[in-house]
Amino acid sequence: MTMTLPYHRVNVLTGTKAARIIEDPGEYAHLIKRANRPLFVLGPRILSISLGGRLLAEYAVDIARAADIPICATAHTQKKLLELGVQPASSYDLIEIINHLKDPGWRGVKKEGNHDLVIFLGIRSDLGEQGLSTLKHFAPHLKTMTLCKYYFPNASYSLPNFRKDEQWKEFLDKIIENLKQKEA
Repeated sequence: MTMTLPYHRVNVLTGTKAARIIEDPGEYAHLIKRANRPLFVLGPRILSISLGGRLLAEYAVDIARAADIPICATAHTQKKLLELGVQPASSYDLIEIINHLKDPGWRGVKKEGNHDLVIFLGIRSDLGEQGLSTLKHFAPHLKTMTLCKYYFPNASYSLPNFRKDEQWKEFLDKIIENLKQKEA
């Protein structure tokens, strides 16, 4: 068995628990559908990355709509989301939302109860990795998932390192397609 190395090599030794790498978009979509109260945390990189001529923010909106997931806008992403016709459920600084997620008594962004799955996209990889490490160690009630093109060992579920943007685009397209399908 080969070991997948994270984008930041400093995060190779994550203790006894490391992310489960999922290469099948259908399995990723199934995990998202199975969650009771998922949350989609979007970072500023969704505004600067384009895949196949589409902004990453557009992919994020498609995923959120297909799975009916509330969005937490971080940094300056809220304005673009509003332009795309999406009202984020909340707007927090990344550190602030991570601190709230650590608290098992927090009522969540919709005040319906804490989230059971938190999906991250567009967060700077070094900051995201530290946030995921915090949640891994101090929020055992949560599962975390990343949709970024790099492997994040501190997440519960992570994508492999995609060398080409085309591979990542194809994966995101298939997740959206799978999320739109009804479970049997």
